[in-house]
Amino acid sequence: MGLCFSRGDRSTAKRRQSRRITNHSAAGDGGVGSNRWSRIRSSRKEENIIHERALAAAILFQQQLQRRRNGGDIKIESLETNHFVLVHGGGFGAWCWYKTIALLEEAGYKVTAVDLTGSGIHSSDTNSITSLSQYVKPLTDILEKLADVEKVILVGHDFGGACISYAMELFPSKVSKAVFLAAAMLTSGQSALDMFSEKVESNDLMRQAQVFLYANGNNQSPTAIDFDKSLLRDLLFNQSPSKDVALASVSMRPIPFSPVLEKLSLSETNHGSVRRFYIETLEDNAIPIVVQESMVNKSPPERVFHLKAPLFPTVLLTSSEHCGGLSQQDLNCIKDAVPDDLAFI
Repeated sequence: MGLCFSRGDRSTAKRRQSRRITNHSAAGDGGVGSNRWSRIRSSRKEENIIHERALAAAILFQQQLQRRRNGGDIKIESLETNHFVLVHGGGFGAWCWYKTIALLEEAGYKVTAVDLTGSGIHSSDTNSITSLSQYVKPLTDILEKLADVEKVILVGHDFGGACISYAMELFPSKVSKAVFLAAAMLTSGQSALDMFSEKVESNDLMRQAQVFLYANGNNQSPTAIDFDKSLLRDLLFNQSPSKDVALASVSMRPIPFSPVLEKLSLSETNHGSVRRFYIETLEDNAIPIVVQESMVNKSPPERVFHLKAPLFPTVLLTSSEHCGGLSQQDLNCIKDAVPDDLAFI
């Protein structure tokens, strides 16, 4: 969910109808049927390539896991914490981390994936959320209940980056490290809307896909943002198998608008005391790399990593460039590129 909003006339921000494709017969279509078959064959070829890469990634991951069991690689018991808390992006929910959860747990880590308010299976109506604190409450509840000596590694994706920054300010002693995965890494006094609007011209696809919802009436401010489902594949799942696109299309919910507008208040004493790491996704259609680099330059983290989804497409969150998660294979991939240590573990 990259929030690249246009600040033009509000009258243009009306709900658009989803585009529908009419099915034509091949006979008498002037070659349309033949072209359609060619597109289907091309799509199947792409699916086969994705599945081949998935198998290669899975084999490599199992090899890494076996080496760890034999005494090599990361020793979990020596870490400050082995507990990951995964925070989804706008419109998503804990469900979107299902592959990452399985990989990390199999490797011996403890994983908690949270449904923010109005997201996933959380019962709240998205349109009723009026503040960032309300939206992030399921995450802050988790941190508040931790024992005094217990710490976690926060991982935020997309708008989840703003959410973990909010939590870092409130509970700095509970956060060992914070990992921003193609996420909104804001500075104090900045909102997610401010940050994404700086590069709004770079993301026409995002503007086309966004549908503003007005639960309080069209003469009031938007209450939530939804996506045109016909554009999900191109925007968020540009390198995903069809099964993951189908899962997202029936699981995604609107994004509450008020938290996107809220400016964060971050201090060096609290938020600034937590080690931060950023993972850039180089072929991201939702948050273009130019936006990610702008955030990194304005608020440099301890280290920046780079992921190119075609290398390991299925070990990312949902096998896409933007909707990616922090899997064990991601960690091993980064470790190979940075042989001295695995910095954020």
